[in-house]
Amino acid sequence: MVVARLAAHLYDLRTMKMKRLIVVQAALVAFLSLIAGIVSSLHNISYAILNQGVAQAADISNDQLKTALQKRLLVPDPATLTIGPPAPGPLGGMSQRDVTISNGQGQKAELKYFTTGKELDKGVITREYIAFDAADPWQRAEVSKLHLTDRGTLGPATAPITIVEFADFECPYCARAYTEIETLVNTTYKDKVRLIWKNFPLPAHTWAQPAAIAAECARQQNPTALFGFARSFYRDQSDITAQNLREHIDQYVTAAGLDGKALNACVLGDAAEKKVILDRTDGELIHVNSTPTFLINGVMVIGLPTSNVFDFVIASQLKEKNASK
Repeated sequence: MVVARLAAHLYDLRTMKMKRLIVVQAALVAFLSLIAGIVSSLHNISYAILNQGVAQAADISNDQLKTALQKRLLVPDPATLTIGPPAPGPLGGMSQRDVTISNGQGQKAELKYFTTGKELDKGVITREYIAFDAADPWQRAEVSKLHLTDRGTLGPATAPITIVEFADFECPYCARAYTEIETLVNTTYKDKVRLIWKNFPLPAHTWAQPAAIAAECARQQNPTALFGFARSFYRDQSDITAQNLREHIDQYVTAAGLDGKALNACVLGDAAEKKVILDRTDGELIHVNSTPTFLINGVMVIGLPTSNVFDFVIASQLKEKNASK
Protein backbone atom coordinates (compact mmCIF):
# COMPACT_ATOMS: atom_id res chain seq x y z
CA MET A 1 0.00 0.00 0.00
CA VAL A 2 2.79 2.43 0.91
CA VAL A 3 4.59 1.62 -2.33
CA ALA A 4 1.41 2.19 -4.31
CA ARG A 5 0.77 5.55 -2.67
CA LEU A 6 4.37 6.60 -3.22
CA ALA A 7 4.14 5.65 -6.89
CA ALA A 8 0.89 7.60 -7.25
CA HIS A 9 2.45 10.61 -5.56
CA LEU A 10 5.46 10.50 -7.87
CA TYR A 11 3.15 10.20 -10.85
CA ASP A 12 1.22 13.30 -9.73
CA LEU A 13 4.49 15.23 -9.31
CA ARG A 14 5.64 14.24 -12.79
CA THR A 15 2.26 15.25 -14.22
CA MET A 16 2.41 18.68 -12.55
CA LYS A 17 5.95 19.22 -13.80
CA MET A 18 4.94 18.23 -17.34
CA LYS A 19 2.03 20.69 -17.30
CA ARG A 20 4.32 23.49 -16.14
CA LEU A 21 6.79 22.56 -18.86
CA ILE A 22 4.09 22.65 -21.53
CA VAL A 23 3.07 26.17 -20.51
CA VAL A 24 6.67 27.36 -20.62
CA GLN A 25 7.30 25.67 -23.95
CA ALA A 26 4.23 27.27 -25.52
CA ALA A 27 5.50 30.72 -24.57
CA LEU A 28 8.83 29.99 -26.26
CA VAL A 29 7.49 28.58 -29.54
CA ALA A 30 7.25 31.93 -31.36
CA PHE A 31 10.83 32.85 -30.58
CA LEU A 32 12.28 29.40 -31.17
CA SER A 33 10.68 29.23 -34.61
CA LEU A 34 12.66 32.33 -35.58
CA ILE A 35 15.97 30.69 -34.77
CA ALA A 36 15.06 27.12 -35.76
CA GLY A 37 17.83 25.66 -37.87
CA ILE A 38 20.22 28.27 -36.35
CA VAL A 39 20.68 27.22 -32.76
CA SER A 40 18.51 24.08 -32.49
CA SER A 41 21.61 21.95 -31.99
CA LEU A 42 23.56 24.38 -29.85
CA HIS A 43 23.37 24.51 -26.06
CA ASN A 44 25.39 26.04 -23.27
CA ILE A 45 28.25 23.88 -22.22
CA SER A 46 29.85 23.78 -18.82
CA TYR A 47 33.25 22.49 -17.78
CA ALA A 48 35.01 22.11 -14.47
CA ILE A 49 37.03 25.29 -14.04
CA LEU A 50 40.64 24.29 -14.45
CA ASN A 51 43.80 26.32 -15.00
CA GLN A 52 41.95 29.64 -14.90
CA GLY A 53 45.22 31.51 -14.52
CA VAL A 54 46.85 30.24 -17.72
CA ALA A 55 47.80 32.58 -20.51
CA GLN A 56 45.00 33.12 -23.02
CA ALA A 57 45.44 31.68 -26.52
CA ALA A 58 46.02 34.07 -29.39
CA ASP A 59 42.59 35.09 -30.69
CA ILE A 60 41.31 36.38 -33.98
CA SER A 61 39.21 39.52 -33.86
CA ASN A 62 35.56 39.50 -32.87
CA ASP A 63 34.64 40.83 -36.32
CA GLN A 64 36.28 37.88 -38.03
CA LEU A 65 34.57 35.37 -35.77
CA LYS A 66 31.25 37.19 -36.06
CA THR A 67 31.37 37.07 -39.85
CA ALA A 68 32.06 33.34 -39.78
CA LEU A 69 29.37 32.59 -37.18
CA GLN A 70 26.79 34.69 -39.01
CA LYS A 71 27.17 32.44 -42.03
CA ARG A 72 27.44 29.20 -40.11
CA LEU A 73 24.44 29.92 -37.87
CA LEU A 74 22.45 31.60 -40.69
CA VAL A 75 21.83 34.89 -38.89
CA PRO A 76 20.54 37.37 -41.51
CA ASP A 77 21.07 40.55 -39.50
CA PRO A 78 24.56 40.84 -37.96
CA ALA A 79 23.18 43.41 -35.51
CA THR A 80 21.28 40.60 -33.75
CA LEU A 81 24.48 38.61 -33.18
CA THR A 82 26.69 39.81 -30.34
CA ILE A 83 30.05 38.24 -29.45
CA GLY A 84 31.70 39.09 -26.16
CA PRO A 85 35.45 39.59 -25.73
CA PRO A 86 37.67 36.54 -25.26
CA ALA A 87 38.36 35.45 -21.70
CA PRO A 88 40.59 32.70 -20.30
CA GLY A 89 38.99 29.30 -20.82
CA PRO A 90 38.81 26.31 -18.49
CA LEU A 91 41.88 24.60 -20.00
CA GLY A 92 45.33 25.74 -20.95
CA GLY A 93 45.50 27.39 -24.36
CA MET A 94 41.70 27.73 -24.49
CA SER A 95 39.61 30.90 -24.52
CA GLN A 96 35.88 31.42 -24.18
CA ARG A 97 33.34 33.95 -25.45
CA ASP A 98 29.69 34.64 -24.73
CA VAL A 99 27.48 34.84 -27.82
CA THR A 100 23.95 36.25 -27.89
CA ILE A 101 21.41 35.94 -30.72
CA SER A 102 18.36 38.19 -30.34
CA ASN A 103 15.19 38.71 -32.34
CA GLY A 104 14.92 42.44 -31.70
CA GLN A 105 11.85 41.94 -29.52
CA GLY A 106 13.51 41.41 -26.18
CA GLN A 107 13.96 37.66 -26.62
CA LYS A 108 17.38 36.14 -26.98
CA ALA A 109 19.40 32.92 -26.97
CA GLU A 110 22.69 32.89 -25.12
CA LEU A 111 25.52 30.52 -26.03
CA LYS A 112 29.07 30.02 -24.85
CA TYR A 113 31.90 29.22 -27.26
CA PHE A 114 35.24 27.69 -26.39
CA THR A 115 38.08 28.15 -28.84
CA THR A 116 41.73 27.31 -29.15
CA GLY A 117 44.52 28.86 -31.18
CA LYS A 118 43.71 30.20 -34.62
CA GLU A 119 39.97 29.78 -34.41
CA LEU A 120 39.02 29.93 -38.07
CA ASP A 121 41.75 27.45 -38.95
CA LYS A 122 40.33 24.97 -36.45
CA GLY A 123 36.88 25.48 -35.02
CA VAL A 124 34.80 26.27 -32.01
CA ILE A 125 33.17 24.11 -29.35
CA THR A 126 29.61 24.45 -28.10
CA ARG A 127 27.89 21.20 -27.23
CA GLU A 128 29.66 19.85 -30.29
CA TYR A 129 32.70 20.84 -32.31
CA ILE A 130 32.01 23.16 -35.24
CA ALA A 131 34.79 23.14 -37.79
CA PHE A 132 35.49 26.31 -39.73
CA ASP A 133 37.01 26.80 -43.14
CA ALA A 134 38.49 30.31 -43.19
CA ALA A 135 37.69 30.65 -46.89
CA ASP A 136 34.15 29.24 -46.63
CA PRO A 137 32.54 29.24 -43.17
CA TRP A 138 29.15 28.03 -44.46
CA GLN A 139 27.93 24.62 -43.36
CA ARG A 140 27.85 22.86 -46.71
CA ALA A 141 26.71 19.33 -47.47
CA GLU A 142 28.53 17.20 -50.02
CA VAL A 143 26.00 17.62 -52.81
CA SER A 144 28.22 15.65 -55.19
CA LYS A 145 27.23 12.50 -53.30
CA LEU A 146 23.54 12.94 -54.12
CA HIS A 147 21.50 11.54 -57.00
CA LEU A 148 20.02 14.68 -58.57
CA THR A 149 19.27 13.65 -62.15
CA ASP A 150 15.80 12.47 -63.18
CA ARG A 151 14.13 14.29 -60.28
CA GLY A 152 11.38 16.88 -60.10
CA THR A 153 12.70 20.39 -60.77
CA LEU A 154 11.47 23.98 -60.88
CA GLY A 155 13.47 26.79 -62.46
CA PRO A 156 16.08 26.75 -65.23
CA ALA A 157 19.01 24.34 -65.23
CA THR A 158 21.32 27.32 -65.85
CA ALA A 159 20.31 29.09 -62.62
CA PRO A 160 23.33 30.07 -60.48
CA ILE A 161 21.59 28.89 -57.29
CA THR A 162 20.41 25.31 -56.81
CA ILE A 163 18.15 24.43 -53.90
CA VAL A 164 17.82 20.73 -53.07
CA GLU A 165 14.82 20.12 -50.83
CA PHE A 166 14.30 16.96 -48.77
CA ALA A 167 10.56 16.89 -48.15
CA ASP A 168 7.83 14.77 -46.58
CA PHE A 169 4.21 15.12 -47.77
CA GLU A 170 2.86 14.47 -44.27
CA CYS A 171 5.13 17.07 -42.63
CA PRO A 172 3.24 20.27 -41.61
CA TYR A 173 6.42 22.36 -41.76
CA CYS A 174 7.02 21.20 -45.35
CA ALA A 175 3.49 22.32 -46.19
CA ARG A 176 4.15 25.76 -44.73
CA ALA A 177 7.48 26.06 -46.53
CA TYR A 178 6.18 24.94 -49.92
CA THR A 179 4.43 28.17 -50.92
CA GLU A 180 7.47 30.18 -49.90
CA ILE A 181 9.83 28.01 -51.94
CA GLU A 182 7.59 28.25 -55.01
CA THR A 183 7.58 32.05 -54.64
CA LEU A 184 11.38 32.14 -54.35
CA VAL A 185 11.81 30.10 -57.53
CA ASN A 186 9.00 31.54 -59.64
CA THR A 187 8.98 35.18 -58.54
CA THR A 188 11.52 36.56 -56.03
CA TYR A 189 14.59 35.00 -57.66
CA LYS A 190 13.11 34.06 -61.01
CA ASP A 191 15.73 32.50 -63.34
CA LYS A 192 18.32 32.68 -60.56
CA VAL A 193 17.15 29.69 -58.53
CA ARG A 194 16.49 26.07 -59.45
CA LEU A 195 14.73 23.67 -57.09
CA ILE A 196 15.43 19.91 -57.10
CA TRP A 197 12.96 17.75 -55.18
CA LYS A 198 14.09 14.82 -53.03
CA ASN A 199 11.62 12.66 -51.12
CA PHE A 200 12.38 12.04 -47.46
CA PRO A 201 9.31 10.33 -45.91
CA LEU A 202 9.78 10.02 -42.17
CA PRO A 203 9.16 6.58 -40.61
CA ALA A 204 6.62 7.96 -38.12
CA HIS A 205 4.37 9.27 -40.91
CA THR A 206 1.91 6.58 -41.98
CA TRP A 207 1.06 7.76 -45.50
CA ALA A 208 4.11 9.86 -46.46
CA GLN A 209 5.95 7.11 -48.36
CA PRO A 210 3.00 5.85 -50.48
CA ALA A 211 2.20 9.50 -51.27
CA ALA A 212 5.81 10.05 -52.36
CA ILE A 213 5.65 6.96 -54.60
CA ALA A 214 2.41 8.16 -56.20
CA ALA A 215 3.87 11.64 -56.75
CA GLU A 216 6.97 10.11 -58.38
CA CYS A 217 4.73 8.04 -60.66
CA ALA A 218 2.87 11.23 -61.60
CA ARG A 219 6.20 12.91 -62.38
CA GLN A 220 7.16 10.08 -64.69
CA GLN A 221 4.02 10.77 -66.74
CA ASN A 222 4.40 14.56 -66.65
CA PRO A 223 7.51 16.26 -65.19
CA THR A 224 5.44 19.14 -63.81
CA ALA A 225 2.83 16.89 -62.19
CA LEU A 226 5.00 16.25 -59.11
CA PHE A 227 4.55 19.82 -57.94
CA GLY A 228 0.84 19.75 -58.64
CA PHE A 229 0.65 16.65 -56.47
CA ALA A 230 2.74 18.35 -53.78
CA ARG A 231 0.44 21.38 -53.80
CA SER A 232 -2.59 19.12 -53.47
CA PHE A 233 -1.12 16.90 -50.74
CA TYR A 234 -0.10 19.92 -48.69
CA ARG A 235 -3.44 21.66 -49.22
CA ASP A 236 -5.42 18.62 -48.05
CA GLN A 237 -2.84 17.36 -45.57
CA SER A 238 -5.06 17.61 -42.49
CA ASP A 239 -7.81 15.57 -44.19
CA ILE A 240 -5.62 12.78 -45.54
CA THR A 241 -5.21 9.49 -43.69
CA ALA A 242 -3.58 6.21 -44.57
CA GLN A 243 -7.09 4.85 -45.13
CA ASN A 244 -8.34 7.53 -47.58
CA LEU A 245 -5.03 8.33 -49.30
CA ARG A 246 -6.02 6.30 -52.37
CA GLU A 247 -9.17 8.40 -52.83
CA HIS A 248 -7.14 11.62 -52.73
CA ILE A 249 -4.60 10.25 -55.21
CA ASP A 250 -7.40 9.31 -57.63
CA GLN A 251 -8.81 12.85 -57.35
CA TYR A 252 -5.40 14.37 -58.09
CA VAL A 253 -4.89 12.06 -61.07
CA THR A 254 -8.21 13.11 -62.57
CA ALA A 255 -7.59 16.82 -61.92
CA ALA A 256 -4.12 16.60 -63.49
CA GLY A 257 -5.40 14.73 -66.54
CA LEU A 258 -3.06 11.79 -65.96
CA ASP A 259 -3.52 8.16 -67.03
CA GLY A 260 -4.91 6.46 -63.91
CA LYS A 261 -4.21 2.92 -65.10
CA ALA A 262 -0.60 3.74 -65.93
CA LEU A 263 -0.14 5.42 -62.55
CA ASN A 264 -1.61 2.39 -60.74
CA ALA A 265 0.75 0.09 -62.60
CA CYS A 266 3.67 2.34 -61.63
CA VAL A 267 2.62 2.37 -57.98
CA LEU A 268 2.36 -1.44 -57.93
CA GLY A 269 5.80 -1.77 -59.52
CA ASP A 270 9.06 -1.19 -57.67
CA ALA A 271 10.91 1.44 -59.76
CA ALA A 272 9.27 4.49 -58.17
CA GLU A 273 9.59 3.03 -54.68
CA LYS A 274 13.30 2.37 -55.23
CA LYS A 275 13.79 6.00 -56.26
CA VAL A 276 12.02 7.24 -53.11
CA ILE A 277 14.17 4.94 -50.97
CA LEU A 278 17.31 6.17 -52.77
CA ASP A 279 16.34 9.77 -52.00
CA ARG A 280 16.02 8.91 -48.33
CA THR A 281 19.37 7.07 -48.38
CA ASP A 282 20.97 10.16 -49.97
CA GLY A 283 19.57 12.30 -47.18
CA GLU A 284 20.88 10.00 -44.48
CA LEU A 285 24.30 10.03 -46.16
CA ILE A 286 24.61 13.77 -45.54
CA HIS A 287 22.96 13.55 -42.10
CA VAL A 288 19.48 14.81 -42.94
CA ASN A 289 17.22 13.71 -40.08
CA SER A 290 14.26 16.09 -40.27
CA THR A 291 12.06 17.80 -42.84
CA PRO A 292 12.13 20.11 -44.54
CA THR A 293 15.88 20.33 -45.08
CA PHE A 294 17.19 22.61 -47.83
CA LEU A 295 20.62 22.69 -49.45
CA ILE A 296 21.17 26.13 -51.02
CA ASN A 297 24.25 25.64 -53.18
CA GLY A 298 25.15 23.09 -50.53
CA VAL A 299 24.47 25.37 -47.55
CA MET A 300 22.25 23.40 -45.19
CA VAL A 301 19.11 25.18 -43.95
CA ILE A 302 17.07 23.01 -41.60
CA GLY A 303 13.43 23.31 -40.60
CA LEU A 304 11.11 26.19 -41.40
CA PRO A 305 13.29 29.31 -41.46
CA THR A 306 11.93 32.81 -41.81
CA SER A 307 11.96 34.48 -45.24
CA ASN A 308 14.94 36.64 -44.35
CA VAL A 309 17.05 33.51 -43.71
CA PHE A 310 16.36 32.29 -47.25
CA ASP A 311 17.07 35.78 -48.57
CA PHE A 312 20.29 36.03 -46.58
CA VAL A 313 21.67 32.71 -47.85
CA ILE A 314 20.56 33.14 -51.47
CA ALA A 315 21.74 36.76 -51.72
CA SER A 316 25.08 35.82 -50.12
CA GLN A 317 25.58 32.93 -52.52
CA LEU A 318 24.77 35.12 -55.52
CA LYS A 319 27.22 37.76 -54.26
CA GLU A 320 29.97 35.17 -53.78
CA LYS A 321 29.38 33.72 -57.26
CA ASN A 322 29.58 37.17 -58.84
CA ALA A 323 32.75 37.95 -56.89
CA SER A 324 34.40 34.76 -58.08
CA LYS A 325 33.84 35.53 -61.76
